[in-house]
Amino acid sequence: MAALVSCELQTAKPPQGRNGDQLAWAGRTWTVKGGPDLFGPGPNYFSKDVASAYTDDQGYLHLNIRQLDGKWQCSEIISNDVVGYGTYTWEVQSNMVDIPDNTVLGLFTWDNNTFITQANSEVDIEFSRWGDPNKVKTLATSVQPVWFGAFNPERTHETQLPIEAKTMWTTHEFTWTDTLITWTSYLGGKSANTIIASWSFDDSNPARRKGEGGVLSNPIVIPAPGPSTNARLNLWLFEGQDSGPSTGEAYEVVIRNFTYQPL
Repeated sequence: MAALVSCELQTAKPPQGRNGDQLAWAGRTWTVKGGPDLFGPGPNYFSKDVASAYTDDQGYLHLNIRQLDGKWQCSEIISNDVVGYGTYTWEVQSNMVDIPDNTVLGLFTWDNNTFITQANSEVDIEFSRWGDPNKVKTLATSVQPVWFGAFNPERTHETQLPIEAKTMWTTHEFTWTDTLITWTSYLGGKSANTIIASWSFDDSNPARRKGEGGVLSNPIVIPAPGPSTNARLNLWLFEGQDSGPSTGEAYEVVIRNFTYQPL
């Protein structure tokens, strides 16, 4: 069983791992998203500031929502290498049971160039209350499209995390193939085999279209990766709340590690 840990605001050491908008973490190089304009999701402002996304002396990744230049700014990192079918595993250090009402942590795949053919090749693990302070199922596992146009409820699954996840790190993964996607979450590491959530989605489900900006994708069941599909992590504000996190304070999430094992 994993040892109890403190999950919040572990910023004792100065930011590390950064070289301009490039960040070294988990054996990979990532680009830190940001700029003066509003970006999705949200839309929100995203910051390239060194204190918004960085690693600490343990090699853990810190993602932040903080006020800069009078604006609440979110954080996102994008893998420089291309990914595809395989197993994606994230180790989350922070308490996702008590995530602020309007804050979202996303662990996912994405491709800017496959909207029409593959609905952006998006497979998701997300933590949020989606603006509802009474929501207790804060873990959602999904394959897009879910909410882009008509709601497709068969493409998403929500789980209430156990109370132990407030004080213990958790592991979350999915395995993506052309016929089946499976998600599994664990309390602590995978080796403890304490499963706290699981779900699967196969190619017997109906094909759906993603709609955005008046444009529709081709109908898809399980999206395929494209030639520029990346792994991504982001911490953002649902519906781009100008007031910041519902707590009224800056918010940080710590990710211990990420691995990708291609098929």
